[in-house]
Amino acid sequence: MKRSTLALAAALLLAGGNTFAQDFKAGDLLVRARAVHLDSSNKDSTGLGLTIDNKTLPEVDFSYFFTPNLAAELVLTVPQKQTVSSNGAAIGTLKHLPPTLTLQYHFNTASGIKPYVGAGVNYTRFSSVNLLNGGATIDRNSWGGALQVGVDIPLSKDLYLNIDVKKVYIQTDVFTGATRAGTFKIDPVLVGVGLGWRF
Repeated sequence: MKRSTLALAAALLLAGGNTFAQDFKAGDLLVRARAVHLDSSNKDSTGLGLTIDNKTLPEVDFSYFFTPNLAAELVLTVPQKQTVSSNGAAIGTLKHLPPTLTLQYHFNTASGIKPYVGAGVNYTRFSSVNLLNGGATIDRNSWGGALQVGVDIPLSKDLYLNIDVKKVYIQTDVFTGATRAGTFKIDPVLVGVGLGWRF
């Protein structure tokens, strides 16, 4: 998916978007719908070799522009069910809901293509945790940073193709019985492609 995303971006960048060039302005709202591929780092200090499965998920986000260049983006999705494995063998499932808020800087270009960078915070809520038939559990809340880079490519006056890459820091403590076994770091890279509508 990453290779096809980059190929699509390159083709559209070569085509250019200056026909529809129009700067964002204060008060604009950009609503995007994306398909996002989650690729987890799967780092853990428990000795259990914990991993979650990578998957593609739907996402909706809202960017509100305070100035033509400065915006805040709120990223939302629905709770995602993941399979948890230990050394390659499935040991259960969990759901997670990871809303993310970032502050973005959008660059203006002569071509009308709008690259941006952002940084912010992620809150992840874990639910429906079922590990080792109740023999293990995790901390249900995670706070961490989020970094992003992306581009909005104009397709018409108020319609954009969006390509977005985020690094999100998500971790949780793992417990076996009442004993803390260690920390599981998901820390995924999220690669998204979608459409954005400006209002």
